[in-house]
Amino acid sequence: MIRKLITRVFGRKTPGAPGEPAVIGVGRHGIRRDDISNGSRRTVETLQEQGYKAYVVGGAVRDLLAGITPKDYDVATNATPEQVRHCFRRSRIIGRRFQIVHVMMGAETIEVTTFRGHHDQLGGNKSHTDDQGRVLRDNVFGSEKEDAARRDFTVNALYFDPVSETIIDYHHGVADLKQKTLRMIGDPKTRYREDPVRMLRAVRLAAKLGLTIDPEASRPIREMSELIENVPPSRLFDEMLKLLTSGHAVQCVQQLRAEGLHHGLLPLLDVILEQPLGERFVMLALESTDRRVREGKPISPGFLFATLLWHEVLAKWEALMSRGSEGETPTRVPARIPARIPALFLAMDEVLDVQAEKLAITRRIAGDIKDIWALQPRFEQRSGKRPYGVLEQPRFKAAYDFLLLRAESGEVDGELGEWWTQFMNRDGDARAAMLLPPKPDEKKKRRRRKRKPATVEPE
Repeated sequence: MIRKLITRVFGRKTPGAPGEPAVIGVGRHGIRRDDISNGSRRTVETLQEQGYKAYVVGGAVRDLLAGITPKDYDVATNATPEQVRHCFRRSRIIGRRFQIVHVMMGAETIEVTTFRGHHDQLGGNKSHTDDQGRVLRDNVFGSEKEDAARRDFTVNALYFDPVSETIIDYHHGVADLKQKTLRMIGDPKTRYREDPVRMLRAVRLAAKLGLTIDPEASRPIREMSELIENVPPSRLFDEMLKLLTSGHAVQCVQQLRAEGLHHGLLPLLDVILEQPLGERFVMLALESTDRRVREGKPISPGFLFATLLWHEVLAKWEALMSRGSEGETPTRVPARIPARIPALFLAMDEVLDVQAEKLAITRRIAGDIKDIWALQPRFEQRSGKRPYGVLEQPRFKAAYDFLLLRAESGEVDGELGEWWTQFMNRDGDARAAMLLPPKPDEKKKRRRRKRKPATVEPE
């Protein structure tokens, strides 16, 4: 009891034996048990009461040390998934690549993982990999020390015990964080081959925390970037979404370009960024997203991906229209319908189909993207009842913000955005007075009434 009290107040000294972790007391790291969420603290305490080791791990500890409020909390333990499941009534085992347990604590869902071990080829503890070395299934459990060695970066291999308020640091992650260095645990080439997504994660963490990627970890990225093509689209989409909604999207995209990772992630994004107009439009969108994240405002993944892919749609749309003007009717464009709008919808489908080969964009987000794009030509219609119909569209506000970005980047006349701003904020007669007279080609032609054939009465 006395030893536990001394440990809680002062923390244990760093052991002198090589390979042993540094045990850092609260006086040095400054994280208190009240700084973590109630759900994660109760999860750790429950597991420890049942005789297991348990810590808050990874990104939450890293962010707290960096002065950032964590979005979620993960717990690592030496209890197996089945043992964790028996400790909590509201819990479930999920995952195939590596089994984890979701523990529901009130409104929180805590992700609990069992310490992972090294692969022992002779002992039968072998992970399932593909031809490129990417780990497909890996349910090899091990010790706390082995678990730390299996983590990707040193700043992620930190274990916080809320009971003693100490941090267990096996790989000098606290020192690397203070020195603003992102360092890989183990051989970078091997670790990237095991999970190519780590290359994207390195970019995201470096931008988020203001770190410099260690040269040993940075050097192989460009030559191994093609391994990302082997990542399942759903995982790649999730990681790209984290990267672009991190609040540091501008720095992330710049880092992607510096590391040579932008090619192929979002098809032809590198081409867009090489065009002055396209790069300005994309950067304005990312700056707007970063600003909203910092202000705690909601962000729309659909809006973000709509901005990133818009110039691809424009290029396809113009190509289809030029084919139509040369007498070729674009495929799938219905007859007796003006070619401009059907060509836009065809361009939208083609761009998203190409994108689906790399990123598994969900159906809901793809629907939001299409709604935003489809409303853009309707903003040009400012006469009659059409503007009122645009205001009633469910995605009007997102499409309107998209229009303002187009105007700010110089793609469309700024007067168009100003008109819609005023029209949106007015009502009644003031709104009606803003309507423009219809263009000559918009005037409806009076249809000639068909005459009924004369009926001849029988004699």
